[in-house]
Formats: sequence, C-alpha cells, structure tokens
Amino acid sequence: MLAHEFVRNAYLAGTAIALACGVVGWFVLLRAQLFAGDALSHVAFVGAVAAAAAGVDIRIGLFALTIGLAAVMAGLGRRGGADDAVIGMVFAWILGIGVLLLAVLSTSSGGGNAAIASTTLFGGIYELSASTAELAAAIALLVALGVAAMFRPLLLSTLDPELALVRGIPVGALGAGFLILVAVVTAESTQAVGALLLLGLLAAPAGAAHKLTTSPYRGVALSAVLAVLAMWGGLALSYAVPSLPASSAIIGLAAAGYVSASAVPTALRRAASAPRA
Repeated sequence: MLAHEFVRNAYLAGTAIALACGVVGWFVLLRAQLFAGDALSHVAFVGAVAAAAAGVDIRIGLFALTIGLAAVMAGLGRRGGADDAVIGMVFAWILGIGVLLLAVLSTSSGGGNAAIASTTLFGGIYELSASTAELAAAIALLVALGVAAMFRPLLLSTLDPELALVRGIPVGALGAGFLILVAVVTAESTQAVGALLLLGLLAAPAGAAHKLTTSPYRGVALSAVLAVLAMWGGLALSYAVPSLPASSAIIGLAAAGYVSASAVPTALRRAASAPRA
C-alpha cells in the first residue's frame, strides 16, 4: 500500500491533520465552541467556491475567508469567543453567499469547478500532491504546537475566566487566538476530509477523550491518539475497499471510537482519570 506515492502523501498530511484536530477538538468541546467549528467549516467551503469562481488557487479562499471570519466572530463575541448570536449570523450570511456562488459555478463552462466544489465538500486526501501534503502537514503541526504553547493559560481561561483575568491573562486575546487556530485547522482539514465531515474529526475523538478521562493532559493526548488512529484506519480501509470514500471511512471510525468510549463503564473511566500515587 505504501509503495504508492499518493498513499504516502495521504498518510503524511492525514496524520498531522488528525493530530491537530484531536488537540484543537478537545479544547473546542471544553469551551463549548463546537458549532463555531461547524460554522467555520461552512465558511471554508464557501471560501473554496469563491476562489474557484474567481479563478484563483482554492487555498487562498479557504484560508483567507475562514481566518477572516474567525477574527470577526471573535471580535463580535464575548471574550474572544463566538456566542450563538454571532454563529447564527455567520451561518445565515455565509449560506446565502454560498448559494449565490454555487449558482455562478453552475452556469460557468468549466467542469473543473464542479469537481472543486465536490472535493471541498467531501474531501480528496488521495489527490494531494507531495508538496501539498508536506505543506498541509507543516501547517497542522504548527497549529498543534500553537495550542500546546497556550495550553495552561487557555485551560485556566476556559475553566475560570474571572480568575484568569485576575492573574493578568488576556482572556479575550487568548480566545481570539484559539478561534483563529480553529479556523486554520478547519481550512487545512477541509482539503482532506471535506467541509461536510470535518466536524466529526473535531468532535468524535475529543468527545471520546472527554468521556474516558477528566485529566486535561491525558484528555488532549488521548484525543490526538484517537484522531490519528481513525485517520490511519480510515485510509487503510478505503484503500482496501476502493468504493469506500476515505473521508467516510475516517469519520466512521472516529464515530465508532466515540460510541465505544460511551460504552465504557463509569467505574473504569474514574479509574483512568484518577491520579497515580
């Protein structure tokens, strides 16, 4: 399987993207910003479609619009976060723009535009070139390192923002910075698993980790491991079954991990979360 370059590219980009999704997703759930991530995945799709309609590299649209609207959501929300009103406004606006752009694409002459829209919705991880895979891996690793760098102040500002403010932590700037990191990993992951399924890779491994342990450090590590395992397993499964899309296999395994974690008895979860003597 790994003798094929497209498979190696998929594993290179996919491993780093899954790692970043697992790390970011754990905080997304803790901060109750899951639907902000969902909104940003729709923004990423519209950004790619807008770039295709303008005839430029879709990555320009993906990153520019997603990061830009993440900054807007952080500015309009409370303490750098996006509340329900802001998310609803972004959803309404971006879906309207998306419908307009899809109409423009449908009337254009090139069949490649439709392919771009389909790939952005459902992902195309096996279509990544070596240079694109390397860039995707580098960006995803930088996002994971960014979350690691702000781990302690971000955790405190999430659990007790008033105490964080008393200790001099810039809660608003930290929240805005995190939301921008969510936007970056959303834009990058859209190329792999697609805008429609991205939420599953952010939510399912992180949700399983939250169910299995209450320790922040173990939780983030477990979320990252589960996301990477889902990515590896999904790629192997889709390669073995060519009719099975890679994105569907990846998200299916991630969801199966969440269901399995939900079935773990409460006593075992407490034992896993308890500090060792």
